[in-house]
Amino acid sequence: MAAAAIDSAMEVVPALAEEAAPEAAGLSCLVNLPGEVLEYILCSGSLTAADIGRVSSTCRRLRELCQSSGKVWKEQFRVRWPSLMKHYSPTDYVNWLEEYKVRQKAGLEARKIVASFSKRFFSEHVPCNGFSDIENLEGPEIFFEDELVCILNMEGRKALTWKYYAKKILYYLRQQKILNNLKAFLQQPDDYESYLEGAVYIDQYCNPLSDISLRDIQAQIDSIVELVCKTLRGINSRHPSLAFKAGESSMIMEIELQSQVLDAMNYVLYDQLKFKGNRMDYYNALNLYMHQVLIRRTGIPISMSLLYLTIARQLGVPLEPVNFPSHFLLRWCQGAEGATLDIFDYIYIDAFGKGKQLTVKECEYLIGQHVTAALYGVVNVKKVLQRMVGNLLSLGKREGIDQSYQLLRDSLDLYLAMYPDQVQLLLLQARLYFHLGIWPEKSFCLVLKVLDILQHIQTLDPGQHGAVGYLVQHTLEHIERKKEEVGVEVKLRSHEKHRDVCYAIGLIMKHKRYGYNCVIYGWDPTCMMGHEWIRNMNVHSLPHGHHQPFYNVLVEDGSCRYAAQGPAEGTWVHPRCLLP
Repeated sequence: MAAAAIDSAMEVVPALAEEAAPEAAGLSCLVNLPGEVLEYILCSGSLTAADIGRVSSTCRRLRELCQSSGKVWKEQFRVRWPSLMKHYSPTDYVNWLEEYKVRQKAGLEARKIVASFSKRFFSEHVPCNGFSDIENLEGPEIFFEDELVCILNMEGRKALTWKYYAKKILYYLRQQKILNNLKAFLQQPDDYESYLEGAVYIDQYCNPLSDISLRDIQAQIDSIVELVCKTLRGINSRHPSLAFKAGESSMIMEIELQSQVLDAMNYVLYDQLKFKGNRMDYYNALNLYMHQVLIRRTGIPISMSLLYLTIARQLGVPLEPVNFPSHFLLRWCQGAEGATLDIFDYIYIDAFGKGKQLTVKECEYLIGQHVTAALYGVVNVKKVLQRMVGNLLSLGKREGIDQSYQLLRDSLDLYLAMYPDQVQLLLLQARLYFHLGIWPEKSFCLVLKVLDILQHIQTLDPGQHGAVGYLVQHTLEHIERKKEEVGVEVKLRSHEKHRDVCYAIGLIMKHKRYGYNCVIYGWDPTCMMGHEWIRNMNVHSLPHGHHQPFYNVLVEDGSCRYAAQGPAEGTWVHPRCLLP
């Protein structure tokens, strides 16, 4: 399959070495044309990279016209991989022929790896070190990712297994990169206050397959700032904020001038653009993703506050984030510069509530309880991000047992990246491995990873001995079972005793009730799990209980499940079979 994907453009390198003997008449007609016309012809899009290679080996003039850093090879690169052009600056010197060859090589390597994942899936379930060959790739990672995206964008339902693993690999690569960027970001000094950048990292990590960038989000915010400036010009045409240039961090000290900015912001955000707090669908993770807040123009207090804060600071109003319980707020100082201030020297802004300005007493009315003065204090970037991730973690815990738990896994990763010694969250992570069945029979080293997590928990908090011991015992029992396995049982669906097994290994399925997509990688004629699992999963409530075929399925979120075949009308929809 990978061999079939090799494009003829791989002939570029040998083509450059060829010395074709052109027909004299055709050559003279061609080379006598002006250079601009020749370049236009070569960039017309009708010639392949192999064609350009042959043309450039025809004569000196055409070779010079097809120089590596020229327009011809740049156009070949652009036509073949248009999405990569955003990574190049117009002022950069680029050897486009070399870039073409490196990108082509990366594409072939990507397809080779995806194909190997597909093969190992049916034979050995992809070992836990399956990503090691990805981590050792040569060449730019963006080239490898671009090829994975090309696989995902293949038309129709072609190469579904390839698409599945391309998505899995791309998910892994991007999350690893984002997590590393976030950790580096958190190592910066406390006075570094790009709250928006940290929020975008969280957005990117939870949505690694979406095209989300700080630059694009900032551009959208800049367009809102322009609208605010237009409104502000009508209020005060000589307002100092109107003279600010992009990227400046100047602050306005006069309260009246700051008030004019906030009035203009409230009009643009809430009256003109119709931003509002999402009261109808409050417990939705989309409310915490900044790119979704801008698209849907709604969010919860913390995400709305970060948007409001970013715009205000760009226009010179020094608002600060307040980690107020149950309702994130911003504070606006009303006291004199240099004076000793207390909580009553601030006005508190509710961005969720259309920018309403509150006193201390009104803040307490907002949440219905009295709080201490410490809870009105400003918080740094890490604390803001902690609260955002904490909200996502709470939403992840609210997911039903038959949902993917991807949000819970992602939010746990983010939280532990910021606070790696949180015992309860480490314990939850270990339990999650067991609950989802991510590790059994697929990745022996993930068993060891669970043991490492449990050992770390025991070191941090010896009081967790009971919970840790329970999980360790079950992990070790699994290891012993693996040691006792001496061979592989061969089961044939054609056998009479397996006549009730309706679906074959390799089928891509969709669960009718729970909606998840998956691939079957194993089956049993009846449920082979223990009594405790059967009881906890409420298998007895099924029409045929545990006396029916059960399937090992690999779900699109990376988890493994053990699902019943279902009654006669069927529990599954299967689009096609991947195996011959």
